[in-house]
Amino acid sequence: MPGNGLWRTKSIEQSIADTDEPDTKLRKDLTAWDLTVFGVAVVIGAGIFTLTASTAGNIAGPSVSLSFVLAAIACALAALCYAEFASTVPVAGSAYTFSYATFGEFAAWIIGWDLVLEFAVGSAAVAKGWSAYLQTTLGLMGIEAKTEVAVGSFKFDWGAVLLVAVLTVLLVVGTKLSSRVSAVITAIKVAVVLLVIVLGISYIKAENYSPFIPPAAESGPAAHTGIEQSLFSLITGYSGSTYGVLGMLAAASIVFFAFIGFDVVATTAEETKNPQKAVPRGILGSLAIVTVLYVAVTLVITGMVPYTKLATQPDGTRATLASAFADNGVDWAATVISVGALAGLTTVVMVLMLGQSRVLFAMSRDGLLPRNLAKTGSHGTPTRITIIIGVLVAVAAGFFPAGKLEEMVNVGTLFAFILVSAGVMVLRKTRLDLSRGFKVPLVPLVPILAILACLWLMLNLTALTWVRFLIWMALGVVVYFVYSRRNSVLGKTGHGAVENEPVIKRGEEPGH
Repeated sequence: MPGNGLWRTKSIEQSIADTDEPDTKLRKDLTAWDLTVFGVAVVIGAGIFTLTASTAGNIAGPSVSLSFVLAAIACALAALCYAEFASTVPVAGSAYTFSYATFGEFAAWIIGWDLVLEFAVGSAAVAKGWSAYLQTTLGLMGIEAKTEVAVGSFKFDWGAVLLVAVLTVLLVVGTKLSSRVSAVITAIKVAVVLLVIVLGISYIKAENYSPFIPPAAESGPAAHTGIEQSLFSLITGYSGSTYGVLGMLAAASIVFFAFIGFDVVATTAEETKNPQKAVPRGILGSLAIVTVLYVAVTLVITGMVPYTKLATQPDGTRATLASAFADNGVDWAATVISVGALAGLTTVVMVLMLGQSRVLFAMSRDGLLPRNLAKTGSHGTPTRITIIIGVLVAVAAGFFPAGKLEEMVNVGTLFAFILVSAGVMVLRKTRLDLSRGFKVPLVPLVPILAILACLWLMLNLTALTWVRFLIWMALGVVVYFVYSRRNSVLGKTGHGAVENEPVIKRGEEPGH
């Protein structure tokens, strides 16, 4: 759709044709196994070692395992929609590319801008967590070293910066190498999770599962108020409850975020050998694996100790898997769990940075960001974008308290899920002729259920998170109208390649 309209769409045929441009061509190295590894790598982070215990103790009791099942179902609904889109439009960019084909350029820009919250901000926040676990692990080994040091009035986190620097080099050298490194580290953390499950089974006491759904209790006086409370509470005045069926449902909205990241698999579709089959398998396979591991861990930990012992202490100390093992006299498990968390966070940061680079790569190729950034290097990766992202994430993780932005990661992800789910319905109406390697069953029921599930989860985020999200989106709108709309390739020519644009050869700079 040529012209300057906000809703001009980029045809799927043109999106696919753009993948063959020699100067922005990505190397196709990945298989379904690689994508499954990426999915498991990014989803299993430190959350499995911390979130499971504290959520059981504070909100759901033993029924937290059902909370994980409900969250997995909600996530699977969105995953089915991602699988259909990625198999139909095997192009880098994930939700950004899908939205460009269905809702138009402005919506695509908004979702691309939104994905920065999920990937770049998420990378910085997780890198900070990795650094904290590094300090803990070194301490357990007898090495006292602070990973955060004072530099003038700032605190510099050298541990986070070191991690980001190493991962940036890996991502520049090649996606296949990144996949191999990710596979090794993912194997380590999955082995730690399996050890926790196998070891913990012998300490399970059946009476700890009773009552499986504890009687409901009103939320305590520490419940959030004002814009710190959930948007749902702010609108309805309902203060929520602890335990009971409502507590189990509330826990589902919290543990859902332990699954976030599988959508990164869709960003690598353009680098996959057989994307029509491999991408759906990678998305759904990784989701199935992590669901089994999450549910198994929750069943073990709530069987090892009474759920009341997993509640957050008055001094603010949160329970972890290590707490349950310590209660049973297995203190050495803390070391194993710290190593597992360290490995877990390493791959989370790497795959989030990979996803971010591919989204910005797609936006640059379309002219919504400077096109020179989309140039690929000798390794077939978007070198310039990867280095820029590495620098920005390193600065954010090195100097800023990124933890406060974690909920923004969640709201950005859910917003992307909603657009992708709606896009499946739109594309089924407008392009029946397309070859789909995977089809969502029961359309429009499944996409509608996915949208409703995501909206419910978004309502459970704090009002303050929504305020920050809207400010970030407003900034994105300004950038679009100041730069992106005027430089859009589609706006200039009505298709995805700029006519008469000088070809930039690899190794040359623009204008040479």
